[in-house]
Amino acid sequence: MIDYEAARRAMVDTQVRPSDVTRYAIIEAMSWAPRERFVPAAQRDAAYADADVTIAEGRALPAPRTFAKLLETAAIGPEDLVLDVAPGTGYSTAVIARLAVAVVAVEPDPALARQAQSVLEALEVMNAAIETGAADVGDPAHGPYDVIFINGAIETLPDKMTEQLKIGGRLVAIFQEGPLGRARIVTRTAGGLSERAVFDATAPLIPGFEGRRAFEF
Repeated sequence: MIDYEAARRAMVDTQVRPSDVTRYAIIEAMSWAPRERFVPAAQRDAAYADADVTIAEGRALPAPRTFAKLLETAAIGPEDLVLDVAPGTGYSTAVIARLAVAVVAVEPDPALARQAQSVLEALEVMNAAIETGAADVGDPAHGPYDVIFINGAIETLPDKMTEQLKIGGRLVAIFQEGPLGRARIVTRTAGGLSERAVFDATAPLIPGFEGRRAFEF
């Protein structure tokens, strides 16, 4: 029988902390969130491994190290409204809910959305809402957002996503470039958009974000 609390502590100590993740709120949130509750029963032994965990065909929870570094890049604050894109079974939503004032998650797979809703309710996460819809459309009805967090790789970033950012808001995602990927942060300013590469990473491509990039700087 796996001691999941011990596995969670080991994940934080060996994967998260050594990866230049210094924000205490992220450490606290990932130390709290029971990642094993968000993966299929057959995958629970691998819930805290340093690897993506498959949750459905073509979908996975990003590796803890990658996820934590994306959170560090996003710099989510306690007053921020966050759009969580393609959260799958809701692990990212649960963690982000500990960092932000509120989080709206949009999941394209209805079965995964139902699983996410069920686990979040069981964990009494009260400041998160799960919506079912196309990931590349987002959820403009509840925006604009301080942060848009995309759970996986994208090849193209539609304008309709960045338009849901507040001025000063930021979007983080892994931009797939051939076989390689790079985490980037896109910030909306009064004059347009600025983009900065942060670290190399890989993740499964999210349905709806295939194709050549919509903009270059």
